[in-house]
Amino acid sequence: MEVVETIEEKPTRNQFTVDDLDIEILPIIYEIIRSVEKDPYDNTQKAKETQDTSQKILELQKKLDSVRSQIRRLPGIEYSKEEQLQKLETLRKQLKLKRELLFKYRNMCTFEVPKV
Repeated sequence: MEVVETIEEKPTRNQFTVDDLDIEILPIIYEIIRSVEKDPYDNTQKAKETQDTSQKILELQKKLDSVRSQIRRLPGIEYSKEEQLQKLETLRKQLKLKRELLFKYRNMCTFEVPKV
């Protein structure tokens, strides 16, 4: 049986996860689309709508930058696809070995200790 080197990566409570991401960008995109769809006839109203749309686009850009910085904090993001697949395969081998060991220990004969 092959012994697989264990990789100790225990998640800590302070570790950033996907659930912690704040990536709500659809409402901002919806507002931008709505403002672009509006076609006011008044030139002053058009200028105001254009300015509002520009402001919303800047808000979207800031939100996207925020999302990018959050994603960079995710664990494992620094690994390439090949490295991630290799880690996954190593972990699968470890799981298989541990399952086999568990099965082996479950089916071992137990020795009865006589009661005194």
